[in-house]
Amino acid sequence: MYSYAFTALAFSGWLLHSGWLTHRLRTARRDPLTGLHTRSGWSARAERLLNQPGAAVLLVDLDHFKQLNDTYGHPAGDAALTATAQRLAAWCHRTGLAGRIGGDEFTAITTDATAGRLDDLARLLNRPVPHNGALIPVTASIGTSHAAELPVPTLSDALSAADQAMYAAKGHTRRP
Repeated sequence: MYSYAFTALAFSGWLLHSGWLTHRLRTARRDPLTGLHTRSGWSARAERLLNQPGAAVLLVDLDHFKQLNDTYGHPAGDAALTATAQRLAAWCHRTGLAGRIGGDEFTAITTDATAGRLDDLARLLNRPVPHNGALIPVTASIGTSHAAELPVPTLSDALSAADQAMYAAKGHTRRP
């Protein structure tokens, strides 16, 4: 009887610990503010989508984000980040995956990056964000890298090309 109770107790402790570890792993791969995948969670899934026909990697950076925070406050900045995440995730819902890679930078991979869809995304991300009864102006720069245009379609190369394209969209050059 004693060994059964001890085994049951040990097994329940193991289940509890296993559940806790699973929860920690799942939350470590999700951004707590936006709910999007973090870089590591996004990258693992993006690798699988990169070899699909029409695959493209996007980098999105909110323009003048520090100024937005300084002018409207950090809660407004959080609202802009959350709205951007929701808009990006909705845009690539059926054809890809969105992630937040840090600060005001987001990434996405999609298998449907036609010029028309990219224009739709730009319009979507450049809409004002409602916050505390006001509309906060938000603009974003988007860089796109089509996997088919890369010599070797690796995620690292696609992100690098999208980064270059994003900085070109901002009118800046990225330091090597």
